[in-house]
Amino acid sequence: MDASKLNIDLIKKYNVQGPRYTSYPTAVQFSETGYEDILTLYEYLIDRNREPRPVSLYFHIPFCFSLCWYCGCTKIITKDQDRGDAYLDYLEKEMDQISKLLHPDSEIVQIHFGGGTPTFLKPNQLQRLGDEIKKRFNLTEETEFGVEIDPRRCTREHIQTLADIGCNRASLGVQDTNEKVQEAIHRIQPFEQTQQVTNWLREANIDSINFDLIYGLPLQTLETFQQTIDDVLTLHPDRLAVYSYAHIPSMMPAQKLLNEADMPSTDEKLAMLQLSISYLTENRYRFIGMDHFSREDEELSQAMDNGTLQRNFQGYSTLAGADLYAFGMSGISNVGEYYWQNTKDIGGYYEQLDEGNAPVFKILQLSRDDRLRKSVIMDIMCRMGIDYHSVENQWNIDFTDYFSDELKRLLELEKDGLIVRSSDELIITEKGRLFLRNIAMCFDYYLNEQKEVHNFSKTV
Repeated sequence: MDASKLNIDLIKKYNVQGPRYTSYPTAVQFSETGYEDILTLYEYLIDRNREPRPVSLYFHIPFCFSLCWYCGCTKIITKDQDRGDAYLDYLEKEMDQISKLLHPDSEIVQIHFGGGTPTFLKPNQLQRLGDEIKKRFNLTEETEFGVEIDPRRCTREHIQTLADIGCNRASLGVQDTNEKVQEAIHRIQPFEQTQQVTNWLREANIDSINFDLIYGLPLQTLETFQQTIDDVLTLHPDRLAVYSYAHIPSMMPAQKLLNEADMPSTDEKLAMLQLSISYLTENRYRFIGMDHFSREDEELSQAMDNGTLQRNFQGYSTLAGADLYAFGMSGISNVGEYYWQNTKDIGGYYEQLDEGNAPVFKILQLSRDDRLRKSVIMDIMCRMGIDYHSVENQWNIDFTDYFSDELKRLLELEKDGLIVRSSDELIITEKGRLFLRNIAMCFDYYLNEQKEVHNFSKTV
């Protein structure tokens, strides 16, 4: 994308609250559940797994050594690494429950360790987790295995252990390299730490590396954020996720510790966004959409071109169509027409598993309309457009009739050059890639028909 084409007034116009569409329907639609609901879910899973299916596994490691004041993740702050052993005991119990449901020939195409801080676990604990996964599930040489890393709490032994258990991708939390910004967000991370861990990863042949950055943090300026981008580009990452900081202290109490007076203005944030897009595209990174950038020869770019890009609770992924099973407190699974979320409370998570129950807290069974709209919204988020005939053939509908109200909502976006429409397709323009959430919102039944109001982050 050519950042010179970005219209600041247009960005301000569409910078409204809206879902990130890591799922549709979004997690706010999930309902608390009872025994009968879980029983129905498990009957569905047994039936679905009568044939082998590609499977993705997510493991939520909730522990962090210290609190980053901007963070909205589900986490537990502790310095007691022995808590990791007890947590692994319960992950094993949950893996036993799920592995028995899967077809014996189902292969694991993807594994992701998220958090919290997965590298809170000691190397021997990571080794144990990797071994227990392999005992229960069919990994292959092609399994995509990623882990989120906090460079402040990571040793060479951590990296070697991750490589030994099959990890081949890593995402490093960086956020900002400026010392004053780091102090303001309570995350001191000298750049040398990021550099050292990156080097260790490459020495261990973990070559697919992503960095997470955030713009809009206290004390950031255009100049300091330019330096952050310059710093990380010296390490030649394969991908970058450049997020807009969402200040929602009513939902994320830790953010109350930040000094709002030090936060960049809207205009300053938008200048950082412009800088990110222009500078990274000049350096041969492709703007995938929303906040993700990928090297032009990297798999994320290829997945967008060949139609295998997908969006899930970990963001963009290269493997569409896999059944996602999430383990650990707060983990969200998506299999077929079901979403379900584990309890967010570690005590409740342990208690349910001790009683031999699934630690499921909320469930959503998707209606036919939910599944139809999900497919359309994922086309917007991942394939940058909608082929009406493809949707009609899959769902046996007349697209323009079924979505007549939605197409009317798109008129303003079309006038502003974010989309181009014909009688049989919708194409998102290069300029429109920045506004994927706004385009998807036009097809969101819960936002438009039920007029539900929730505290979402800003779309840009």
